[in-house]
Amino acid sequence: MAARFFPRNEHMVDRTVRVLLGIALLALYFTGPKTAWGLIGIIPFVTGVAGSCPLYTLFGIRTCNR
Repeated sequence: MAARFFPRNEHMVDRTVRVLLGIALLALYFTGPKTAWGLIGIIPFVTGVAGSCPLYTLFGIRTCNR
């Protein structure tokens, strides 16, 4: 059911990079200056874990195999 709303459109490498980038930005938020820029790490982290990027869906981009 969730696959209909969140189609897989990210390759494993893309997902890994997103999760690592998200973790790095969130770590900067919790260890460094507490600015909103660190909270932007939530976006790549969630899209990497989910395997679906809303912008990829909007523009019809897929980095994974069908």
